Amino acid sequence: MLYEISTLSCPLLSIEEVSQCSRRWVSDAQETATVLGSWRTEIGTLGRLMILRRFETADALAAERRRALLSANPFHAGEVLTSLGMESYAPFAFLPPVLPRAYGPVYEFRTYHLIPGGLSPTLSGWEKAIEPAKAYTEHLVINMYALDGPPRITHIWGFASLEQRAALRASAYGAGVWPPQGGPEHILEATSTIALPQPWSPLH
Repeated sequence: MLYEISTLSCPLLSIEEVSQCSRRWVSDAQETATVLGSWRTEIGTLGRLMILRRFETADALAAERRRALLSANPFHAGEVLTSLGMESYAPFAFLPPVLPRAYGPVYEFRTYHLIPGGLSPTLSGWEKAIEPAKAYTEHLVINMYALDGPPRITHIWGFASLEQRAALRASAYGAGVWPPQGGPEHILEATSTIALPQPWSPLH
């Protein structure tokens, strides 16, 4: 099981157009890919739409990647797209698969670029921390490690509000159950984006 995050960038006033165009695009591949979510960025770099899909095999992911790369009109939005990024990920094996559900209207995408060799201890630390920090980690949608590009992990969280996010993080930090032991020491660079689900997003 593999995941892909597609990031579609466009002028700010074109985000809804890109959303509807990309919805048709991913629907064309629904037999080989499962659409899990679509979000527009709200805090961070604006004018971006992010789509999370699951693939059962590497061949299915590769075929869908080729479809986008070779298309003259990728995601049916080529006329307005300013850039297109597609990242392949494998899930942390000890986490459950992503299922469509309501986590809340506020989602956070966090990417940690890791030092070389930092993935294995990061995985170990996360596995040990999930249960002790359950009040916080039950809001974790997925954590994944990249299969291409520099070593990094991307985790997605869902919250009812930014206030809930802040309170849960403060409580977990105060209790000493978060962050995962051995994790921060291997982070080279970290970014965070707050995004809101599109009306058609299965994760909402």
